[in-house]
Amino acid sequence: MSNIVAIVGRPNVGKSTFFNRLIQRREAIVDAVSGVTRDRHYGKSDWNGKEFSLIDTGGYVLGSDDVFEAEIDKQVELAIDEADAIIFMVDVETGVTGMDEDVAELLRKVNKPVFLVVNKVDNGKRAADAVEFYSLGLGEYFTIASINGSGTGELLDALVEALPEKEEVEEEVLPRFAVVGRPNAGKSSFINALIGEDRYIVTDVAGTTRDSIDTKYNRFGFEFNLVDTAGIRRKSKVKEDLEFYSVMRSVRAIEHADVCLLVLDATRGFDGQVQNIFWLAQRNRKGIVILVNKWDLVEKDHKSMKEYERVIKQQMEPFTDVPVVFISVLTKQRIFKAIETAVEVYHNRSKKIKTSKLNEVFLPLIENYPPPAYKAKYVKIKYIMQLPTPQPQFAFFCNLPQYVKEPYKRFLENKLREKFDFKGVPISVYMRKK
Repeated sequence: MSNIVAIVGRPNVGKSTFFNRLIQRREAIVDAVSGVTRDRHYGKSDWNGKEFSLIDTGGYVLGSDDVFEAEIDKQVELAIDEADAIIFMVDVETGVTGMDEDVAELLRKVNKPVFLVVNKVDNGKRAADAVEFYSLGLGEYFTIASINGSGTGELLDALVEALPEKEEVEEEVLPRFAVVGRPNAGKSSFINALIGEDRYIVTDVAGTTRDSIDTKYNRFGFEFNLVDTAGIRRKSKVKEDLEFYSVMRSVRAIEHADVCLLVLDATRGFDGQVQNIFWLAQRNRKGIVILVNKWDLVEKDHKSMKEYERVIKQQMEPFTDVPVVFISVLTKQRIFKAIETAVEVYHNRSKKIKTSKLNEVFLPLIENYPPPAYKAKYVKIKYIMQLPTPQPQFAFFCNLPQYVKEPYKRFLENKLREKFDFKGVPISVYMRKK
């Protein structure tokens, strides 16, 4: 287990810039607007051969009227509880503020190593100005400039020395299940309901989650990472830079996922934007499970599950072999069924079928239903194999691959699904020259 280091402080002091520098990736969104980071954001870093996990937190503001600030404060306090050491970041440009004093008061009660870090110190005058931070009562401080990395070496030397020794356990690469959908569909609430704690900030304001965040989760004896993503809106609705970054994070989360749990609002249906996300996951050849949330608001209506599912599948054609689970995050209705289905889809996606079995099943079938003749030429399929790729792809070797048209490829795909169960997984069928 690696140690956990939390980066805390008031908004807009440069915590996310420092976080990105340490993990050497642009993972947390950085913007001049204060309050950009809302959830706790996790990353890995190491120094002098010692690895540790970092938590980037939202800015701490006591007594704010902002609906998000109370939630952010709760997240900061949770991060401090989780951490083995705390980096308290302040800004030399603005000097000591009331908010800094609020955070310092919170940290003076903590029985863990606390490192006071004065950011944006990139010249001698600013180094002299940093002296005033002694008034926070946290002892010695470190001066850094997180934008260019100046001074971070001395801080990290002291940090890793203070971290307790922990037994190293080899970390496995876990499957990734991305929870995706349009804003305010209930993605964060779904994860909070699953793990039984307020891991993510949830408010009824659309667009609360801005970053894509991982949580390790174990269910049905299967361990995986759950990835909460920012809601994806239409490009025309993406007004501000921040929203654009969040959409890009969600797109990247889909690209790096094994299975996408597409959450849609039952009261809104499988609308154009949800369909865009569905086809994005399908084009990336990801496993897909559709979760119809807020079903408790609809089931009192005359709509039945069967009818609702039929309408969704009509809009998915031709890729209709996708599980649809009707859930209610509020009442926790079928939320574990959703995860069980996602695990099944993951196994379907990584399924490998022996070449001998494929040929045994398909050669007689193809003999009875051969590809239609084209320009008086007959296509003869001789041999079938599954390609060694992360998702199911099959090569059918024949004499005239160019004459096999899409309808027949769809026929072969449907037969693969019928014989071997690839529910929820896009399949690729290729015709190759024998």
